[in-house]
Amino acid sequence: MLDSILGSLRVVALATKTDFRSVTSREVALFEGPLGWGEFSPFLEYSYSESVPWLTSAVEAAFVSPPPALRSEIAVNATLPALDNAQEIEGLLDSYPGCSVIKVKVGTDPVKDLDRLAIIRELRPDATIRIDVNGLWDVEQAASFLNNVGEIEYVEQPCASVEELRELKKRTSIKIVGDEVIRKAKDPFAVDLSDAVDIVMLKVAPLGGITRALEIARHHKLPVVVSSALESAVGISYGLKLASALPSLDFACGLGTGSLLAVDVEQLPINNGMIRVADVRPEVSLLNKLAVSNERLNWWKNRIRMTWDAGAESFINERGWGQ
Repeated sequence: MLDSILGSLRVVALATKTDFRSVTSREVALFEGPLGWGEFSPFLEYSYSESVPWLTSAVEAAFVSPPPALRSEIAVNATLPALDNAQEIEGLLDSYPGCSVIKVKVGTDPVKDLDRLAIIRELRPDATIRIDVNGLWDVEQAASFLNNVGEIEYVEQPCASVEELRELKKRTSIKIVGDEVIRKAKDPFAVDLSDAVDIVMLKVAPLGGITRALEIARHHKLPVVVSSALESAVGISYGLKLASALPSLDFACGLGTGSLLAVDVEQLPINNGMIRVADVRPEVSLLNKLAVSNERLNWWKNRIRMTWDAGAESFINERGWGQ
């Protein structure tokens, strides 16, 4: 299987419209299997062991049939990076037609964060707002901000640890979503989320694929939201398939992040706040146009080999994929 992956590997660089958590160009590795394309795109700083779930997810996408779809369209939220200019904010929100839910990155400067939310409320007074902190606050900072934030749907990963989230939950009535606390855990099944979070964030690639993400959701028995990790349309399409397979889906999903990219390998248009669940098969001409240098291609090939040896091969063999 590894030879097949490396033989069809294409690596592209996708420029972003704005700085998104210090990312202005997203390199993603794509390969084709008998059932379609898979995407391997852990962020460049991730270790080989941390990248293992991303590779197993890509292999599952390319070599394993997805579970039956229970819905053909997925409601998505707009995602807003830490922008402070009203014109820039409005321009980016316009790229999410019909989205009534807006997820806003906050956490580095409470004054600027509250100003950003005020701008959004003025521009989109009827929108539902959710905020994402990426675990940057301690309990005191989180409690202080949430006391002043106004009405929001939920706060995503306000503090880094389960213990901090559990303490914060005693001090706020705002719903708390667990993201990094699950996807960065050595064993997501061993994390005790009781009295710590109200909702679990599922990201298909960091969690190792659709099968494992569904197992994690069943294990924790909490409502879920599906989100992306700034993938290309190939990775997003797999997240959409995860969302489509969930028994219940009560929240708009963070799968509209293609709007943050200046260019992509295919378009997954948002219509009336929804994206259709569909396969993505990139055109060869576009892959050639967006291709990275041979040096970067070889770097990604080596990364895949090392990630394969770091645990991906064992996981794939245990699942019996590709046999």
